[in-house]
Amino acid sequence: MRDINTEVHNAFEVIKNGGIILYPTDTVWGIGCDATNEEAVKKIYALKQREETKSMIVLMNGERMMYNVFKEIPEVAWQILDLSEKPTTLILDNPRNVAKNIVAEDNTLGVRIVTEPFCFKLMERMKKPLVSTSANISGMFTPKTFKEISPEIIKGVDYVVNLHQDKVCKNPSTIIKLGLDSRVKVIRK
Repeated sequence: MRDINTEVHNAFEVIKNGGIILYPTDTVWGIGCDATNEEAVKKIYALKQREETKSMIVLMNGERMMYNVFKEIPEVAWQILDLSEKPTTLILDNPRNVAKNIVAEDNTLGVRIVTEPFCFKLMERMKKPLVSTSANISGMFTPKTFKEISPEIIKGVDYVVNLHQDKVCKNPSTIIKLGLDSRVKVIRK
């Protein structure tokens, strides 16, 4: 298994040039790119054969990145993140500084703060959020292991991260939608 810093460097070089990667997250294997690059986001929609009206989530590595994307974050968002015992995606209103084609039609964006070392270090290097969508064709099952990822997906990305390929992934994250009025709606437990 390669050194994490080598993998971060290789993934960063691909992403910097508008490429897409296949990588392990804190939940399942994901397909990702620079969340500010509209053309790279289009490549992911095409690979997944997914309608561009279905938004994807974005990973972030902390509070600073969150405030770069959202001017206003309800206080309840931080409380939910502090109390969550498993990875939690929050859908928040009025994102900015990201590709327009990643924002949902209702002007929301799903985000998850990660501590997983590869993702965290990659975003530290990118200084930008990272798109994260399950490594499958839209409508197909979500792979729990690297071996379950279809050859079509593996061949369709520009780089496959050579870490944790033997790991069995947990379930996808909990998804909670939060309005600026602090209304809370659980989308997926």
